[in-house]
Amino acid sequence: MHFRPPESLLTPAMRDVLRRMARAHRPPFHTLSPGQARAAYEAGSGVLELPKPVLARVCDFGIPVRDGHVVAARLYSPSTEKLPILLYFHGGGFTIGSITTHDGLCRQLSHLAGCAVVSVDYRLAPEHKFPVATHDAWDTLQWLAGHAAELGLDARHLAVGGDSAGGTLAAMCALLARDSGLPLALQLLFYPGCASHQDTASHRRFAKGFVLEDIDIGWFFNHYLRDPADREDWRFAPLNASHVGDTAPAWFGLAECDPLVDEGLLYADRLRAAGVPVDLEIYRGVTHEFIKMGRIIPEARHAHADAARALRHAFHLKHRP
Repeated sequence: MHFRPPESLLTPAMRDVLRRMARAHRPPFHTLSPGQARAAYEAGSGVLELPKPVLARVCDFGIPVRDGHVVAARLYSPSTEKLPILLYFHGGGFTIGSITTHDGLCRQLSHLAGCAVVSVDYRLAPEHKFPVATHDAWDTLQWLAGHAAELGLDARHLAVGGDSAGGTLAAMCALLARDSGLPLALQLLFYPGCASHQDTASHRRFAKGFVLEDIDIGWFFNHYLRDPADREDWRFAPLNASHVGDTAPAWFGLAECDPLVDEGLLYADRLRAAGVPVDLEIYRGVTHEFIKMGRIIPEARHAHADAARALRHAFHLKHRP
């Protein structure tokens, strides 16, 4: 069988983005302090995004969690109606990222799906190591289930979602929600991290030169995890969960040229085998982080539309033109 070099899989637009990134000579995350990396990520987060839709409601508030901390949150809604809610966790390796870096994406999802989105600033490493982010994620979901009416939202129709590390948190919340009897309409997972170790074929094939590099993944997780045993905890690696059945239906949006694509496929297969309805899309020729590049990458716009369609279906909302 003829072997295609990984670079040949990229779309012309994606290849152009990678060339631009190389020409910019931005220092890799692993050469920076966490604070510097957060600032650099925030500075570049909106460069390739679509114009932000104007929404009827955008407001900031706080959600109390188990240790007395108040997690910052932002509500997006396309109307003042009592709408279903997507609780969204941003990506960034548990070390970088924020409500601000994912503001455009959350606005797009709210606008296209016709639902409310609540984005949360769970606490980041290394200041807050595992399992603080997992506690913040689960506590915010429980709070939202009990207090959505105070925000003028519909607590009966809840979904969780996220990208990358945020996808890990969303998958974890879906498992905890099942165990606690909290019904969820959907788990919306953009290229989630699912495995204990970065040892799949896609991690080897796309280790360097495809936005998310192996050395940066190690840098993120070295900041986040307390010790090697944390890698085996299912809250970090949902593939390690003893039982994944009876969880909410799942929608996966994976990038073909992404170190995480194989573990996303493995988790989707595990859910399917356990009887969970799974809808999975692999966006060809694009890399990790592509969903935040909608101005240049057509596949990002397709992924936004597909995710919105999955949300509308899960929430029984009418099609929006």
